[in-house]
Amino acid sequence: MEDLINNLPKLAKEKHKVHQKFLKKLRQKKPKSLDRDMQVLHDETFEEINCLSCANCCKTIGPLFTNKDIQRIAKRFKIKSTTFVDNYLYLDEDNDYVLKQLPCPFLDDDNRCLIYDVRPKACAEFPHTDRKKFYQINYLTLKNTAVCPAAFSIVEKMLERINL
Repeated sequence: MEDLINNLPKLAKEKHKVHQKFLKKLRQKKPKSLDRDMQVLHDETFEEINCLSCANCCKTIGPLFTNKDIQRIAKRFKIKSTTFVDNYLYLDEDNDYVLKQLPCPFLDDDNRCLIYDVRPKACAEFPHTDRKKFYQINYLTLKNTAVCPAAFSIVEKMLERINL
């Protein structure tokens, strides 16, 4: 797994054009069974890959925090939402709240999330490969293949199994 994580940016770069072309075609054709097929690929892949052995997403990219996320997490810490924002977040160029620092300050040494049960929605849904209408987020999936071994593996399996 460590080899895959270390080589993932290189592998993703090598496969970028192939993945991009396939995902673009997928968006145009939209197979009727896509959501069902994606759920199978997602489940199968996450039986093979344990996020706790990786946590690359938590180490290299930060989630967007919605107002609901902020309120929920602040409540856990028994602080005001504004205090949580001041301590951990900033508004980026798209006017979204994101982490001030990476790796995520809520990532423990054993790759466990210290706020797992109240984590941001973006974290709970990452890498978004089991989302309905998957074809709508192919740009995000392509981006995630450079960060997430599971996303990379799922796209590779899609290339093998989904005929376009």
